Amino acid sequence: MVEQHDDAVTFEAGLERLEALVAQLESGDLALESALGAYEAGMGLVRALNAQLTAAETRIEILTRGPDGALQTRLAGEDEL
Repeated sequence: MVEQHDDAVTFEAGLERLEALVAQLESGDLALESALGAYEAGMGLVRALNAQLTAAETRIEILTRGPDGALQTRLAGEDEL
């Protein structure tokens, strides 16, 4: 069974679905075709989740650039001190 993923799915929901697919594959209870479908769905989720992480890293980088354009390194919560 090939499962399609929705690009609008939240990172957390996608990760939860990926963990469920991994558990199914690790159980060894799936028929070959079902296992291949689960693997394909999992790889699609991995690509989508990786893209979401890359986008988040880019946003963080943009948000932490100083007025001169140079990256500023700050510890999380440093602004709260």
